Amino acid sequence: MENKVRAIITGATGMVGEGVLHECLHHPDVEQVLVINRRPCGYVHAKLKEIIHADFFDLSPIADQLGGYNACFFCLGSSSVGVSKETYYRMTYTLTMHVAETFSKVNPDMTFCYVSGAGTNATGRLNWAQVKGKTENDLMKLPFAQVLNFRPGIIKPTKGLQYTHKAYHYFMWLFPLLRAFNKNSFVTLREIGLAMIHAVALRDQKKAIEVGDIIEMAHALN
Repeated sequence: MENKVRAIITGATGMVGEGVLHECLHHPDVEQVLVINRRPCGYVHAKLKEIIHADFFDLSPIADQLGGYNACFFCLGSSSVGVSKETYYRMTYTLTMHVAETFSKVNPDMTFCYVSGAGTNATGRLNWAQVKGKTENDLMKLPFAQVLNFRPGIIKPTKGLQYTHKAYHYFMWLFPLLRAFNKNSFVTLREIGLAMIHAVALRDQKKAIEVGDIIEMAHALN
């Protein structure tokens, strides 16, 4: 890569965010990483800077520390299970748009990678798919260099990371078999991280990055 990646990562205390952070810290083309968390992520690295900030709806206290980055890997998310439609909308759409609008003003040349989900559809029947779809559509209206909406399916976690959901340990041994029969639904967390890193250099990509696209992008610059 001619231009080194300087990335902001949100959600690094979740499974996907930690996996993306792990790839960034070990990738030679990533120069700097800033993580913004509500609590410490537990990582110490020469590339890494961490800001502990409780209120993602008000980034003004840390705004002067957000400049100089050319990528955002937005892995912060909320489950729709057990919450009201209003709460899910606020934590998914409103929060994401507020953070993205702030970043776009400070870093307009940024590549913004948003972790959405397989089946996202703004006109679909399911509420979560509608909200994610609206978020995708409105992110693409912001003045970033590019916005890529990642839609992973079933994710194989990276071995040894601390924020992997325990349930994954019971069926991930089946992953190679399941992927062999349905390669468009299964992706590794490593592939997601690599695809995001490569996205900074790979311009003119599709705006909706499905599982097959993630796998292709992960190996594009090897």
